[in-house]
Amino acid sequence: MNIDFSKLAHGLIPAIIQDSETKNVLMLGYMNAEAYQKTLDIQKVTFYSRSKQRLWTKGEESGNFLHLVDIKNDCDEDTLLIQVKPEGPTCHTGSDTCWQEINNQSYGFISKLENTIKQRKENATSDKSYVASLFEKGINKIAQKVGEEAVEVVIEAKDSNDDLFLSESADLFFHYLILLQAKGYQLNDVISVLKAREK
Repeated sequence: MNIDFSKLAHGLIPAIIQDSETKNVLMLGYMNAEAYQKTLDIQKVTFYSRSKQRLWTKGEESGNFLHLVDIKNDCDEDTLLIQVKPEGPTCHTGSDTCWQEINNQSYGFISKLENTIKQRKENATSDKSYVASLFEKGINKIAQKVGEEAVEVVIEAKDSNDDLFLSESADLFFHYLILLQAKGYQLNDVISVLKAREK
């Protein structure tokens, strides 16, 4: 990747730092040609400090390095997206990100659904929803529902009605998320097990 630093304001290019796994934005910094090359050489993100007027490798004092995974230049070739594996918190305040957010993996709608299920579980005695009623009936009923939905997925997989197959798959996944909550877990816990098995 060739970056023409001479065409950039003050010879600096903005660098958006993103966690390579969670995809969360961790911080924004600036690089000059020397900082960019050092980042490539040592595989740790190095910036040009506009206040100190020098290079600084993130983590050089704290030990909270940003280990380089990938660098992309945008379509206008004037902004970098740098994917990293952070070692510790990114922000100097001790926060995971410079926006004071926790750097947790999020799955968009699935995470929202998990939060709804959690709220229904916590309010099972007063909530009149289907989910709350399952929690009221206990783990045996929830596990039974997962089993029933799994059988229905298998049956529909053998037929040719894709709509029914997808509908039953959604039911199975939904009830599985309920079962995870009943056992005190979330999808991230299962994904951690899968990651540990990765070769």
